Amino acid sequence: MKLKPRNLIISMAVLGLFASPVFAAGGGGVSDTDPNAKLGLHFDAKGKAPSSYTKALQNQARKTLPFEDQRDFAESSKGLIAKPEYSVIRNEKGDIIWNIGSYDYLLDGKDFDSIHPSLQRQAILNMGYGLYEVVPNKVYQVRGFDLANMTLIKGDTGWILFDVLTSKETAKAALDFANEKLGHRPVKAVVFSHSHGDHFGGVRGVVDEKDVASGKVKIIAPEGFMEHAVSENVYAGNAMARRMLLAYGTLLPHNPFGHVDQAIGKNVSSGELGLIPPTVTISKPIENMTIDGVEMVFQNTPGTEAPSEMNTYFPQFRGFWAAENVTGTVHNIYTLRGALVRDALAWSKNINDALYMFGDKTDVMFASHSWPRWGQNRVQEVLRTQRDIYANLNNDVLHLANQGVTINEIHNVYKPPVSLQQNWAAHSYHGSEEHNSRAVINRYIGYWDGNPATLVPLSPRDSAPLYVEMMGGSDKIIAKAKALHDAGQYREAVEILNKLTLAEPKNTAAKDLLANVYEQLGYQKESVALRNSFLAGAYELRNGVPQGRSAKGDGPDMISAMSTELFLDYMGITMDSKKAAGMKFKINLNTPDNGEKYVIEMSNSTLTNIKNYQASDANLTITVNRAEIDTILLGQATFKDLVKNGKAKLNGNAKVLDQLMSTQVKFDPRFEILPGTKKD
Repeated sequence: MKLKPRNLIISMAVLGLFASPVFAAGGGGVSDTDPNAKLGLHFDAKGKAPSSYTKALQNQARKTLPFEDQRDFAESSKGLIAKPEYSVIRNEKGDIIWNIGSYDYLLDGKDFDSIHPSLQRQAILNMGYGLYEVVPNKVYQVRGFDLANMTLIKGDTGWILFDVLTSKETAKAALDFANEKLGHRPVKAVVFSHSHGDHFGGVRGVVDEKDVASGKVKIIAPEGFMEHAVSENVYAGNAMARRMLLAYGTLLPHNPFGHVDQAIGKNVSSGELGLIPPTVTISKPIENMTIDGVEMVFQNTPGTEAPSEMNTYFPQFRGFWAAENVTGTVHNIYTLRGALVRDALAWSKNINDALYMFGDKTDVMFASHSWPRWGQNRVQEVLRTQRDIYANLNNDVLHLANQGVTINEIHNVYKPPVSLQQNWAAHSYHGSEEHNSRAVINRYIGYWDGNPATLVPLSPRDSAPLYVEMMGGSDKIIAKAKALHDAGQYREAVEILNKLTLAEPKNTAAKDLLANVYEQLGYQKESVALRNSFLAGAYELRNGVPQGRSAKGDGPDMISAMSTELFLDYMGITMDSKKAAGMKFKINLNTPDNGEKYVIEMSNSTLTNIKNYQASDANLTITVNRAEIDTILLGQATFKDLVKNGKAKLNGNAKVLDQLMSTQVKFDPRFEILPGTKKD
């Protein structure tokens, strides 16, 4: 989710009775190589070079951060067996769905002042591409084929695969490459470490569902996997997908002035995402299992990086798989595309459990992202560092909150201890100290800062004209903002330019100047979440809401995995309650193939549903197999088609169905966020 970004984002359009889901995964969706990148040229005609103030900040970072610590580079390159001759992966239609070569500009040995030096370091580390040996003759990883790594554990007779990437195409390419170099072995089991799409979406590229159904191949996942894999991002899916264009720089060109990295990997592929339900569920806190001669100790870690996630220890070769709980970056406590706030303290405690259970008997730690760490001391150092940074984030932020620091101040106050600032494993490339610190306060005491003035404020677009008037109008604001910009006071410039663009959304001079300010802030940020948000914001202010192709992964697997109740709940969200004024009815829905029954009720301009009931006074009863509903959701049929073909039966007042359908709204996937950016 992850996407994370990376989580599945579900935006639903209306087709017939039900909303039709479209699944998308986070990350940069631009797959073509930008020719300007190698030349060091900006991709936007209005784009600006780093200012002298930005350059000074980058140079200061180069002097003060521990660049002499090169261990990550040694570890990330260790064990390389082979690199593919290709850098592009295509789908069956010939479309490019993965192109790591579009980031080759990072390998030219240049220091880019448009990229924070620490982030450039991370972006180079994430350029690892090929097949790597982690434990001799036992554990291998394919890296650089997608956002995540595919890990291959060599059993007695075949492979056990841990996390199988986002797309069928990249997963197949990764397994084929490993088999080519190591000798072909059948897949005996697939382990989904957690419920984000970049870890299970490629499953159909590595196994045949018939082999899963027969028991020939096991699919193993933590408890709650199926529920969270599908439902985590449904209700606000359209808003999350839109916000992802900003937070993940989905449509920014791969360029030193644009998209440079995704913190836990280069990017996410845009191929076909699938899902085969697990056949084995890990439900206990600690659970032992042996498959194909490989002993595994699963550690459930719910509520950390994902609602459903687990680590794995391998006692036979003293290896610890950290899933996405411990990678090469501090993660998101609050992911900017939108999600429930995570628990930094629980995250820290789960890492601590792993440290004390497995740390003194682990010789190598590897994960679903980033690179392995070898040696007990090194493994324990990284575990302690990330344990401490999550705990410090939680504890210090609450320490400050208990002294009156508010959610609107904490990001300017909280800083990790110097010892953590000087340790690369405690740096925030996916998360950021700024937005994670605000998330901790939001989790415990909410968004209100305690000031009555902020309880029921005017909407920003309503208050902005007052500010513009009191500041003397647009000319004075632009002049002052230009002076602030020229003095490197970018956040101060944002304060007044944001008011002006809200009040005057067609003021091109104001939008262009605000874009220039955002751009410098983006260049200065170590976190890709902040960098992408500022740079994508600058792009939208200059060019309007982008309309290009985003990474996506829609398909029948995800649709069939969604519960009927989830669809019905979402219909209550896609319903325009104003259109439902005065409507009052009940519909019984029966789906015989799965034995489910629902009552759908319209009352007080609100749509509700309840499972396992039927209303004796229903206005209409609909009988249709759930499998047929899937055809509607996939766009293969309409509800009227099903009725006409006898696959759906209506008993009662069919006009009630027309009433319900008349209330449904198709959300705009590219709605305006920044003022004046939606093209007519």
